[in-house]
Amino acid sequence: MTFVEALLLSLALCVDTLVVSAATAFRTKMTYRRGLLMALILGFCQFAFPLAGAIIGDVARAFIEAVDHWIAFGLLAFIGGKMILDGIRGEEGVAEEKTPDSHRSLIYTYFLLGIATSIDGLAVGIGLGLDNPLATVLWIVATIGVVTTLVSLLGVYLGKRNIPVPERTANIIAGLVLIGLGVKILLEHLM
Repeated sequence: MTFVEALLLSLALCVDTLVVSAATAFRTKMTYRRGLLMALILGFCQFAFPLAGAIIGDVARAFIEAVDHWIAFGLLAFIGGKMILDGIRGEEGVAEEKTPDSHRSLIYTYFLLGIATSIDGLAVGIGLGLDNPLATVLWIVATIGVVTTLVSLLGVYLGKRNIPVPERTANIIAGLVLIGLGVKILLEHLM
């Protein structure tokens, strides 16, 4: 996977993080310091879930090597298709109405948001682990974590400035990117 492909994958995976960050910053009137904490936690979760998935995929590769490209394609196509449907239906992302005041509650809430926005990364990570050696996956998931942190900071900025995030359009574009990456993996193995 090239750096541009890893960047596109990262951007596709962190669309929901952008929306959640913007909505949370807008609804809670959070400080930039809390926004940075949230962005770091969301970035960590978006790094950890694909890494865990990649380890699962790497272990499973020996057992399913003949069809690993089909599974990677299927996972990316399924997640991409779900994102497109969510964009068409206009389903809203999850955002907290009120941020708790205690520091421990904040961290707990941000981790819950991180888990909620990173579940799709677990499935993508499985596909990455099936198709790539673990060393390659490490720089890909590091890219995902860094890009997610930066995009989350952008979301906090937009939320504080009351600038709307076009969630439906972003979901559709992200879904198309994931499906495109899945098709690329499939074609590389079939040709």
